[in-house]
Order: sequence, then C-alpha cells, then structure tokens
Amino acid sequence: MDADAANGAFYLEQVTIIDDAEDQYRYEEVSIADEGSAQDADEDLDFAVRSLQELSEDVQATVRRQGVGEKPPVTRQLEAIDDFVRNFLFRMGMSRTLDCFQSEWYELQEKEQLGKAEQGTVSDVYIQNQELHDKLTSLHRDLAKFQDATRQTQDMLVTLRKERDHHRMHHQRVLQEKNRLLNDLKRLQKHYASYEPALRSLREKYEAALKEKMLTKLERDRAVGQIAGLQATLHSLESGLEEPTPIIAGFHDATETGVEGPSQRRLREARQQGVAPADEPAKSSAARHPKDSEFPVDTRVNPLLGQVQKQPSDAMRSGSLRISQTLKAHEMPVSSMALHPRKEIIVTASDDQLWKMWSIPNGDIIMTGQGHTDWIGDCDFNPTGTNLATGGGDSTVKVWDFSQGACVLTLEGHGHAVWGCSWHSCGDFIASSSMDNSSKVWDVNSERCRQTLRGHTDSVNSVEFLPYSSTLLTSSADKTLSLWDARTGRCAQIFYGHLHSCNHGTFNLKGDTVVSCDSYGVIKVWDVRKGTATMTLNLGPHPANRLSFHPSGHVMAVASDDGCVRIVDLLTGHVETLSGHEDAVQAVVFSPDGDTLFSGGSDGTIRMWE
Repeated sequence: MDADAANGAFYLEQVTIIDDAEDQYRYEEVSIADEGSAQDADEDLDFAVRSLQELSEDVQATVRRQGVGEKPPVTRQLEAIDDFVRNFLFRMGMSRTLDCFQSEWYELQEKEQLGKAEQGTVSDVYIQNQELHDKLTSLHRDLAKFQDATRQTQDMLVTLRKERDHHRMHHQRVLQEKNRLLNDLKRLQKHYASYEPALRSLREKYEAALKEKMLTKLERDRAVGQIAGLQATLHSLESGLEEPTPIIAGFHDATETGVEGPSQRRLREARQQGVAPADEPAKSSAARHPKDSEFPVDTRVNPLLGQVQKQPSDAMRSGSLRISQTLKAHEMPVSSMALHPRKEIIVTASDDQLWKMWSIPNGDIIMTGQGHTDWIGDCDFNPTGTNLATGGGDSTVKVWDFSQGACVLTLEGHGHAVWGCSWHSCGDFIASSSMDNSSKVWDVNSERCRQTLRGHTDSVNSVEFLPYSSTLLTSSADKTLSLWDARTGRCAQIFYGHLHSCNHGTFNLKGDTVVSCDSYGVIKVWDVRKGTATMTLNLGPHPANRLSFHPSGHVMAVASDDGCVRIVDLLTGHVETLSGHEDAVQAVVFSPDGDTLFSGGSDGTIRMWE
C-alpha cells in the first residue's frame, strides 16, 4: 500500500498473453557443456568481462561469509500519512473513527481530490517523537521495576541491620556470660582447692581411728582371754583341783607383781561372798530391762483386710483425678505425710525442722511441733493416734504426745541422719532407718534400743512394719530390699534386682506383695513368697521418691521428682500422670477409704486429689 501511494494512481487494463507456440521467434538450443565455458575458440570480450564480474562477486561473497557477522544496512522508509493516521487510531483503540477515516479517504482518493501533499509521507520528526515516546514508556516501566526492587532491597537492608544488631547484642551477652562463668569456675576451683588439706587431714584421722580400733580390738581379745583364764582358775580352786593357772601373753600374774588388779579384786570379793562370777547374770545389751515390752504373737488377724474388697473407682484407675484443694503447708519442701488412723487429720513433716497437724478437708492447722535441730525426714502415727514419731537429720527419733502437746521421748543412738520411722501395730515399738547403714527397733516403754539391724552396706532409706506383724521391710542405697524379724534382729530375705539406689519400699494390706522404687524411676513389684519381681516399670529418668498402695492393692501412686504423681494399675500395667505440683513430689498417701489421694512436694504444698 505504501508503494502504491508513492507511485501515484493505478489503473486496470486488459492484456492478452500470447502462447509460445504462436510466436514466430526461433530459439537456439545451447548445450550444458558449452554454457559458461571460457576456453571456446569463439569467446568474445563481453563474455570475458562478465566472467570477471562473476569472479569478483564470488570473492566478495566469500569475504562476507568469512567476516565477523556484519549486519546489512537497514534503510528506513518513511511512513505514509494515511498509514500514520491509521496506526495512531488503531493504537488508541478508536475503531469507529478508523472506519470513518478509511471510508472518506478512499472516497476522496477515488474522486482524485487528494493532492500529492496529502498523499506524501510523514515527516521524520513524528516518527522520532513516536519512537521517543515508546522509549520513554519503556523507561518508565523499567524505572517502576527498579523502584520496586530498590524498596525491597531497602526493606531487606533494614531487616539485615536489625538482625545484625540482634546478633551483635546476643554475642556480647554470650561473652559476658562466658566471662562470668569463667570467673565462677575460677572461684569454685579456688574453693575446692581449699578442701584438699581438710580431706587429707580427715583421711589421716580416719586411718588413725582404724589403727586405734584394731588396737582396741586386740586389747579386748586379750582381756577376754585373761578373764576366761581367771574364771578357770577360780573354778579349779573351788573344786580342789590343783591346775596350773594360765598366764596370758602380755600380762603378768598378780603374784609376780605383788599388785592386785581389778580382776583379782573381783575374784577375791566373789570368793568372800561365795558366789562365782560365772553365776552372775551377764550385763550385756541382751540383758532384759524391767520395763521391756513383749512382742505380740504373729497369729493375729489383720483387721484392715476388709478394705481389700473395695475396688478403686474408675477415676482412680483412669487417672482422671483433679485437685480439690491445695494447702501451703511449709516454706520448705514437704518430706513426709501421715494420716490419722481414726480421724480426718493429716500430719506433714518438712525440711524447716517442723511438723504440722491439719484437719481435712477444710485445711485448718491444729498443732505445730518444734524440737528437731535439723530437717525432719519421716513421721508416723501410733495405732491409737495419740502419739507421733518423727525422725530427722539430727540423728534422733522423737515421740510426741498430743495430750501434753510436747515431745515426751527422744531416742538417740544412730550415728547419722534418720531417714524413716514406723510404729509397730501394738504401739510399743518404733523402727527407724538411718544413713549409718543400720536400722533400729526401739522399745517405747523401756526407752532403749532393743535390736540393731545390720546388713546393708549403704544408707537405709526407708523402714516399715508389716501391718499386725513383727516383720520389717527396709530399702537401702545398696540397691537391695530386706525383710527382718524385729524380735531377733535377723534378716529373713533379701530382694535383688534394682540397679540404682532404692528410695522406698512398702507392703500391700495383704502382705504378700512389696513394691519398691529407685533413684532412676524404676518400679518393681515383688512376690514376698517367691522373692522375685513380678513386674518392672520404668517411669524414669527422674527419681521415684515414694510409693503408696491403694487399699484394694490393685492401684499404686508414685511420687516422682519431675513434679508429677503417677497412678499405676498393677493388673494391666497402665500408667497415668497427674500434674499439679510446681516442684518435685516427695510424698504420697491414699486415704483409708481409697477415694482421696494426698501428695506433698518440694514446693511446700500438699494437694488433695479426688
């Protein structure tokens, strides 16, 4: 269309094409071998010039092919006026105006009313303006993109600066903490270095004490041998037999020295009275005290067995108990709890050297006991509920009378702290366990130790009488549990199986099952008759501190060091967790009816679960 406009008007005329067959021109046939040959004899000057031109064009074509890819020049042809108007209207979306323009334009063109000026080309400035406008539009788009990218980069830069400042502050804080820890470490190293001389001194004292012990033992053996010899001499003198008097190595006879010793004086006094020392009652620890109590026979019936028939509630089995009341009992951890055998009263013992008596469920305080000089580890009511026994870190066991409101008896004899205490069902005996690796059976009436149970090789952490029996259960840090006969002080059975220190052990009401827990949260259920573990539960890794049987014997509560109380169904092995304490749970106990669970913890509170 641009070419037509440039060449002016055009017309249509009829032209007849003549067939070649009707043409009278004679064509001459030229062979292919003769075409373009430069060696013919009849070549002329024109053919030679034409051959040179072709050769020159071939050389130029070869040079262009071997060149660096030069682009052929582009000749811009000016746009016609009507095309410019059409393109403008089309670009602006003015389709109806475009139709009107084309109709009028072709009409004027048909009528030959358009001059050459109107049918010419658009000036170059319009095309340049259009190109500049297109470039400007493209630049505006690029500018908008770059502005968006700049804003995003600025936001990212601000974020990176904030993160840099945060990490810089964190780094400075870590450096400060590191320096503080290094200072603390140096101070601790200096502090522990000061203990080395004390440890050496204690080790030397210990070795000296061992030597003195061995020397004392040798002297005792010599004295026993001397007494035996003197008794034999006295017996021979009285029977008229002239037997030689034995002389103990290292000692001299009184006839040799001329000095009468205490043994000779005692023999002389005995001969004067006519009574031989061998006939006198021996003054030993086994000598009977006038006020000594008698152990009851083991054929009694346990009246608590009737509670075994009561089954635990569904809430107890499923672990859906809820806290019904919370009492802030002490400012320091609650170490033990004991329920009154007849009344709705609970006693708590604490590390603050106090025990307190509370009425339940209203939580009113009734009485406070103060007398221990160190923490209290355990407490227990006597069967009638009129007295309370407590044992603590001052190595004593104290008996408190509620009617007098004071401590009426202090039992001393343990070498280290007392961890546990338990009343006998008759109310005349108290068993205690201590860190000195022993347990003791105390007679309340004669106010003395009747038996010392030795056999554990580490601290004895708990002690408990089998209800209405003289059998004792102890758990120790030597990873064993032991059954003892309190009347004779002999060990009847030892339970092996724990791999860590045993914290507590207890009987069920039937007395045929024992459960124990250790410092790694492992629970073991033992068959007393077989002496083997029937069930093992791992509730660790936190220590299990104390256990309590439900009266039915089918459910057990575990006080854990992670601040939870766990309910264990011994029939299925199912374990439920009760959370509520803010610190480690130290004690748990079921009410006699089995409907309420009490727990005490290191947060100084006791909580009732129903």
